Amino acid sequence: MVRSLTRLSLTLAAIAYLTGPVARADTAAEKAGNTMEQKGGAEEKAGDAKKAKGAKMEKTGKADEKAGKKSGDKAEEMAGEKKKKKGHAVEKAGEAMGDEAKQMKTSGNDSEKAGVKAKKALSAAKADPQ
Repeated sequence: MVRSLTRLSLTLAAIAYLTGPVARADTAAEKAGNTMEQKGGAEEKAGDAKKAKGAKMEKTGKADEKAGKKSGDKAEEMAGEKKKKKGHAVEKAGEAMGDEAKQMKTSGNDSEKAGVKAKKALSAAKADPQ
C-alpha cells in the first residue's frame, strides 16, 4: 500500500511539474506584442540617437556659418548654412522615427494585453465547463 501511494504521488508530481510550463506558455498575441514592444524600444533608441546627431550637426553648422560671416568667407558661410539645414532635417527625421517607435511600443503593449485577456478567458472557460 505504501508503495502504491508513493508511486501515485510521484506520478502526480511529475504530471504537475510537466503541465506547469504549458499553462504559463505565452499566446501568439502575447509573443507578437512582446516582439513589437522590443522592436519599438530599439527603434526609439535609434531615433533618439539620430535626433541628437542632427542637433549636434545643426549646432556645428550654426557655428561655421557665424565664423564664415565673421571672417567674410562666403564659402564657409554657405557650407555652415547647408550643414545647419541638413542637421535640422536629420533631427526632425529622428523625432519622427521616435514617435513611430513609441506608437509601435503602444501597439505591442495593447496586443500583449489582448493576448493575456484571451488566455484568461480560455482558462476560465476550461474551468467552468457547463
